[in-house]
Amino acid sequence: MNCAANTAFANRQVITHQIRLAFEAVFCESSRRLGLQLIYDVAHNIAKVERYRDGEWLVHRKGATRAFGPGSPELPACYRGIGQPVICGGSMETGSYLLVGTDQAMQDTFGSTMHGSGRTMSRAQAKRTVRGEQLMRDMKQHGILVKAVSMSGLAEEAGFAYKNISDVVDTVDHAGITKKVAELKPIGNIKG
Repeated sequence: MNCAANTAFANRQVITHQIRLAFEAVFCESSRRLGLQLIYDVAHNIAKVERYRDGEWLVHRKGATRAFGPGSPELPACYRGIGQPVICGGSMETGSYLLVGTDQAMQDTFGSTMHGSGRTMSRAQAKRTVRGEQLMRDMKQHGILVKAVSMSGLAEEAGFAYKNISDVVDTVDHAGITKKVAELKPIGNIKG
C-alpha cells in the first residue's frame, strides 16, 4: 500500500508539473506569475494508520477520501482553521464540487467522505447506450470542450452513467460530514 501511495503521489506531481508547463507555453508566462498553485493533493482508495481520540486505527477509504475537520494537526497550517479541502467529482458533463471537512466527519466517519458521485451503470453499458462522437457533439453544444484518446473511452464517462452530483453532495452536506464551498461547472475535459 505504501508503494502504491508513493507511486500515486509521484504521478500526480509529474502531472501537475506538466500542466504548469502547458499553461506557461500557452500563456507565455511563468506558472508563478499565472498564480497556479496546488490546493489539494490527497489520495483516495487508500489505507492509512491514523490516530483518533480512542487510539490508532487502520482506515481504508475505498470510494472515499479524507475530510478532516478544522484543527486537525494532520492538515497544513493554511487549512487548519477551516478544515480539509475536498474535491468531489461528478461527471464530465455535470461538474464537481469543492467541499470542506468538518468536526462531524471526524466523529462519525473517521474524517472521511465520498470522492465522487458514483456510477449508475457500468462502463460497458454506457458504451452501449451512447456513441462517443455524439457525446462530444452534445457536450460542445453545452460549451464543454473535450479531448479524448478514444471515443469509446469517452462514452464510458457519459453524464447519465453517474449519480446526480448535486444530490450526493447535498446528502453529505445535510449530514454534516462535509460542507459545500463551491459548485464547479465544466468547460473542458481531457479523457486519457
